Amino acid sequence: MSESTSQPWTGPVPVPVQPPSIHIRAVITWIAIFPLVSLGFFVIAPFSGDWHPVLRALVLTLVVVPLAVYLVVPQLMRAHGAIQRRRRRS
Repeated sequence: MSESTSQPWTGPVPVPVQPPSIHIRAVITWIAIFPLVSLGFFVIAPFSGDWHPVLRALVLTLVVVPLAVYLVVPQLMRAHGAIQRRRRRS
């Protein structure tokens, strides 16, 4: 086989990144949820004081869950991945 038919070199093969353990994901989720719920209680307190607790929880979770799932948790997972990659290099 001649050298002209060999595959071009594309650089180092990336090492697949393992997803964090279920325990790390639970901690990351808690780190996202707790501040959002705490802040949410303070934000809705002035106008929800006489609401039924279930209604208060419903309104709070309608805001907190999408914020956590779509914005906060992905950012925290990226940050965790970046920290893990730095640790592997050192």
